[in-house]
Amino acid sequence: MSEYLLDAFLARLRTEPAVLVLVQRTQGSVPREAGAWMAVFAETAIGTIGGGHLEWDALRQAREHLAGVENANALWTRSTVLGPRLGQCCGGALELRFESVRAEHIERLSQWLQPRLTPLALFGGGHVGHALVQALAPLPFAVQWIDSRDDVFASETPPQVQTEHSNPVHAAVHHLAPGSRVLIMSFSHAEDLDVVAACLQRQRECNDLPFVGLIGSRTKWATFGHRLQARGFTPQELAHVTCPIGLPGITGKAPAVIAASVVAQLLLSEGAGRG
Repeated sequence: MSEYLLDAFLARLRTEPAVLVLVQRTQGSVPREAGAWMAVFAETAIGTIGGGHLEWDALRQAREHLAGVENANALWTRSTVLGPRLGQCCGGALELRFESVRAEHIERLSQWLQPRLTPLALFGGGHVGHALVQALAPLPFAVQWIDSRDDVFASETPPQVQTEHSNPVHAAVHHLAPGSRVLIMSFSHAEDLDVVAACLQRQRECNDLPFVGLIGSRTKWATFGHRLQARGFTPQELAHVTCPIGLPGITGKAPAVIAASVVAQLLLSEGAGRG
């Protein structure tokens, strides 16, 4: 769940009670992982535990509790097998945790449900950079958005996005959080080259930047490769950089299309890293 959804849940909880439905345990194939949650209010819900009849039944139970129809404890669990009876043939099983929550629980919930965010450094405040910030907003990334120019960032950004002015821009690489994924798309090829070189140097010293992606064509990367080898980087080190970025086969050049392609590539790399 994104920080945006958590903020929306806690803001509404200040004015009305809810039932928090959490996927507590799973076995086999299920729609959502353990830790996924949904906050159910009398007339709306925030988040999802996977949709379908499973979610519909959880909504029903939670709202009956809120309405006082069901004489249940403030905390209870339900185990469910996802078979034909539910119209969900995943074949797995899970346990849902239901908890009645109110404004006095906000501090505890804020700490408990805070998503684990993967650090991501985005170099460049151009059109694609803006589109990427929007595409990343609902996803579990803590974005450090960096540019050497003033007044290029959006006036309002999602809560997990921090903006940084850095001149020279590649100086920011030294201060990135360990494990940062890096996307490079500045307004200048010279800046792009310096950022890539700084990332390769940090990778040589620390080996803590799992993904370094550069926007551009194969021709651009061939030119960069020659220049980076002249700076002393080996072909094996250069192989750590992904250029062009984005999923192969998606050829659209609109910023939103590029952003969707790059985010999909990032998510695939995250899955491969966990595999």
